[in-house]
Amino acid sequence: MAFEGLSDRLESAFQRLKSKGSLTEADVKDAMREVRMALLEADVNYKVAKDFTKTVTERAVGEKVMESLTPAQMVIKIVNEELTGLMGGTKSRLAIANHPPTVVMMCGLQGSGKTTHTAKIAMMLKNQGHRPLLAACDIYRPAAIKQLQVVGEQAGVPVFEMGQIDPVTIAQEAIKLAKDRGYDYVFLDTAGRLHIDEVLMEELKNIKSTVHPHEILFVVDAMTGQDAVNVAKTFDDALGIDGVVLTKLDGDTRGGAALSIRAVTGKPIKFIGIGEKLGDLDVFHPDRMASRILGMGDVLSLIEKAEMALDEKKAEELEKKLRQNKFDLNDLVDQIDQIKRLGSIKDTLSLIPGLGKQIKDVEIDETAFDKIKAIVYSMTPNEREHPEIINPSRKRRIAAGCGRDVEAVNKLLAQHKQMQKMFKQMNSAGKKRRRKGRPDLSQLKGFNI
Repeated sequence: MAFEGLSDRLESAFQRLKSKGSLTEADVKDAMREVRMALLEADVNYKVAKDFTKTVTERAVGEKVMESLTPAQMVIKIVNEELTGLMGGTKSRLAIANHPPTVVMMCGLQGSGKTTHTAKIAMMLKNQGHRPLLAACDIYRPAAIKQLQVVGEQAGVPVFEMGQIDPVTIAQEAIKLAKDRGYDYVFLDTAGRLHIDEVLMEELKNIKSTVHPHEILFVVDAMTGQDAVNVAKTFDDALGIDGVVLTKLDGDTRGGAALSIRAVTGKPIKFIGIGEKLGDLDVFHPDRMASRILGMGDVLSLIEKAEMALDEKKAEELEKKLRQNKFDLNDLVDQIDQIKRLGSIKDTLSLIPGLGKQIKDVEIDETAFDKIKAIVYSMTPNEREHPEIINPSRKRRIAAGCGRDVEAVNKLLAQHKQMQKMFKQMNSAGKKRRRKGRPDLSQLKGFNI
């Protein structure tokens, strides 16, 4: 994951501070030297790293910090605040036109994920109740129009194309269509190049001067490190971009681009790509990213993911079943499906404060849930509802049907039985509380395994 190396180095530096009861100015400067080295190793711009540690040092050697009861914690708090400020301070929203449609021009080099992330942002807006339209303005790259049509269909967002004619005309006609049919966002998927050249920039300038987009987003691959910052600055100098979409932040990138782009270009990161699926897109929150880098977790993002992924109606149905001790294997599969919608198990757990470091080196079998579902789907509907009827011969048939051994089937049935027992105990405890006039904790909604 991104920032892993940086997080480890920062944790090491802060650990040495925590081991001291009181801090001297020399202690702080030594720690900041470690922080600067960690930032440089993470491919953060040299001037950005230098200015950052200088600011933190000036704040940290103040009288309030040195004389506080927990000086190390105060230093970490300052680093957290400065990291947040370095990445923009607060989240930056997408522009909204006073008179729809809002025109968003997407630009970037080939291979950055521009076309895919155009569809990702459009799908996010669609899920929020908007009506976006995608316009195929990349007329040069082989199959570029087809690619946009494919991802547009997957996202459930219509695509406007006119073949390989002048992209300025395509953009104009797409906006006209949007006005006529009530689309409130138009995303212009413009052409990219393997490198920056005058022809590309001239075309982008022509589109900008003709349709006057409300927002110009530059899409860049986080894996390219400092090159990403340099290319972003070149595009900004030529076009005047309004924001950045940072892709592949789920990979092995050291994260330097995320920490440098705002400081070097003055432009905010608005979205981050965190996976290959169309739903793997997050609004960029500088404060939450700073917390993740410092190993503090990200509870708010976890809650938002849960709210989007978990079905409230199914949660209420499950609650009723739990009250009646009727949690069967169909319910188990439903819960697995909802958990899987949260994304990678390890990534989800890493958002919980204090847990990220503990599970860093733990191997988590992401296919474990699929194996459980395979066993359940090898059962008959009656067996799923009444697992107590599953005898040895049925177990052998189920094991053969899912390609597992009988031991795996036994293990699942034992775990399910243990869950039922736990839920029964919880219900009994809830009834006792109600009889004693205590709060009815069983009224809590959305209990999920």
